[in-house]
Parts: sequence; structure tokens; C-alpha cells
Amino acid sequence: MTSINFKDRLNMITKEFKTLVTLKNEPILPGNGIYTKYKNPVLTAAHVPLNWRYDLSRATNPYLMERFGINAVFNAGAIKWQGKYVVCARVEGADRKSFFAMAESDNGIDNFRFWDFPCHIPETTVPDTNTYDMRLVAHEDGWIYGLFCTERKDPNVPLYDTSSALAQCGIVRTRDLIHFERLPDLVTPSNQQRNVVLHPEFVQGKYALYTRPQDGFIDTGKGGGIAIGYTHTMENAVIKEEYIIHSRQYHTVYEVKNGQGPAPIKTDFGWLHLAHGVRNTAAGLRYVLYLMMTDLHDITKIIHLPGGYFIAPDGEEGFGDVSNVAFSNGWILDDDGETVFIYYGGSDTRLYVATSTLSQLIDYTLHTPEDGFSSLESVATITSIIEKNNELILAFAK
Repeated sequence: MTSINFKDRLNMITKEFKTLVTLKNEPILPGNGIYTKYKNPVLTAAHVPLNWRYDLSRATNPYLMERFGINAVFNAGAIKWQGKYVVCARVEGADRKSFFAMAESDNGIDNFRFWDFPCHIPETTVPDTNTYDMRLVAHEDGWIYGLFCTERKDPNVPLYDTSSALAQCGIVRTRDLIHFERLPDLVTPSNQQRNVVLHPEFVQGKYALYTRPQDGFIDTGKGGGIAIGYTHTMENAVIKEEYIIHSRQYHTVYEVKNGQGPAPIKTDFGWLHLAHGVRNTAAGLRYVLYLMMTDLHDITKIIHLPGGYFIAPDGEEGFGDVSNVAFSNGWILDDDGETVFIYYGGSDTRLYVATSTLSQLIDYTLHTPEDGFSSLESVATITSIIEKNNELILAFAK
């Protein structure tokens, strides 16, 4: 058995960590013309600082063992903050508990470094067992809100049932991304709530929230779809009615369930939304991302809905703790008003980034054919593209 002394081992893991966090990311070209993906994930379990995972004292940890194991880093809210690209990542320990931690980058695509400490999120009178998937929203009321899933054991099941859970929307607000004020959990008519997102502007003097009404923790039951509801205050937020604005639909990428991703981006053409859709496959559930646009003056009205998925798990992205998953709860429209950074989790294991421009995303959303909901309609769409291109080829040949 090979034995490595404390100093040598410390030097080895320090060198390995520095190499990882300074690794330059490279675009995957030529891409699809809609967005650019990158070769490396921007955050993984190995990016978590050594002094979070190791007791660095030779006296109390002579073998330099990991004392707190990290399983995964994924699904991050995102915001441009003081000139930095900041993500609020979901960090999952080896104990299966998730927590939040901020990491920042100078360019948004590589060299992300975690802040000194993970986020301290106060609890309500009912303690959280697990918290995850925070959406960060800079609201026009001046606060930055963080909406996240708080998971607790279902108190209404027998004691021997140790897997049934209740999911609700937890809410915090902050001025500095360091100190968080916990507000009461969102109250809605639904049994379960995940993927709740705050609209960044008031709507007729009220706070508007995108919800995902659901009967069960995993199964949607009679619920499902992206809904919207309104509350007069975030300090004790109560939604009395939820209105579905985008329903599940048979044999689509959102046949099982769908939910809002990050807060929508306001454009001259409408509100641009990034959402996730879930479908059944013989290998289990498949999560993908799709875009849609709602009316500038009526956010309940979808005016453009491209068919199919926008981003799907590709290659390594599709392998992990929960395989075949692409999930996003954070994107950043840069200060230039054009560059967009899309942060998405790969299979509940790693965090990736794709970049695009607002012009490209608008073009995609406005001009990509909608789903015709049948094989025949898909062939008709492709045929029209072929015929148009044939006309161009003939015109060019003359």
C-alpha cells in the first residue's frame, strides 16, 4: 500500500484544484447557429473549495481525508452583480442535502470561484429538510428575491414511509447577495409547488409569479403546466388562483410536466421565456429546455412557441445522478443588452453554460416553426424548407 505524507498530499490536491479552477473554457464550434456550448462544465463538485471539504490541520486530520464530501454542483440562479457574473449554485453534499453557494466569474464562461462561505438561509417556523433550485430576480421594487424549493417530509404519511415529501416555494430577499431575509413560504391552492418564479415587474400593481401546480411531489396528477398567479405583497405572499398559461400536451417535449426556468427577459417583441419540459421515454424521464414568448402587455398570452426543444442534454451532459436532464433556473442578459449567458444543469451533477445573443434568441423564437402535433405535419414543415432551398439553388445557378 502506497502512503503519501500530509504535506505531499496537500500539495497534490492544491495543485489539482488550482489547475481546475483556472482552466480556460473553449467553445464547441460550429454549433447550431442558435447558441454556443462549451467543452467544460463551469462548476462541478471538484470546484468546491478545499477548505470546505477538508480539515487542513495535520493534528486533527493526519491522513488529509475529505471531512465533508460534495456529490454535485448544478442548477444555478444567475445575476450580473458588481461587474461579475454570479451564480447561486445548488451544491449537494454526500449526505444528499442541498444548499446554496455563490460563485463568480470575470467572463461568465470559466474560472468561476466560490465565495468564502455558502449562503446562510434562515428557516421559517417549519424547518427545511432540503432546499434547492433558486431563482434570483432583481425586482423593480428594489429587492433581489430568491425563490427556491423547500422540501420537507410529508407529515400525513405513515412513519414507515420515509420517501414521501412536500415541496413548497421558499422566499428570501437580499440587498447584497450575502445577507438574506427569510419571508414566509408562498401559499397557493396547490398541494405541491416547485419551479416558482417571480416576474421582474409589477403587473397592475401586483407581484406576478409563475407557478407549477402539481398534485404529487413527482407526479403532476391533474395539475401541471406553467401557471401564473398574483399577490399584493411578497412579505406574506398568498396566491388565491392560478391560471395555466402553457399546458402539458400529448407527445411533445412537455407531455409529462413543464415549468418556468429563470425570470423572463423583456424585449421589444415580448417577454422571452426559458422553460423546461419533461417527456416519457423507455429509459425514463427526459428533461429539455424550450423557449416561448408572451405578450408585452399581457403576460398570460403566449404569442410565439417554437416546436421541440431548444437545449437538450448532449454527450456528458446526459450522464449523472439523474441522467438525461437539462435544467435551467438562471440566465443573464449582459450590460450590452445583447449577450445572453444561459446556465443549465446537466443530469443533476454539473453546471454548464451556453452563450447566445438576444437577437439570435428572438429570431429563433419568432421564426422556428411551431409543433404541428403529428408526423405528417412535421414532414410538411420539412418539405416547405426543402422546396424553398431548392428555389434558392435554382436562382443562384442562373
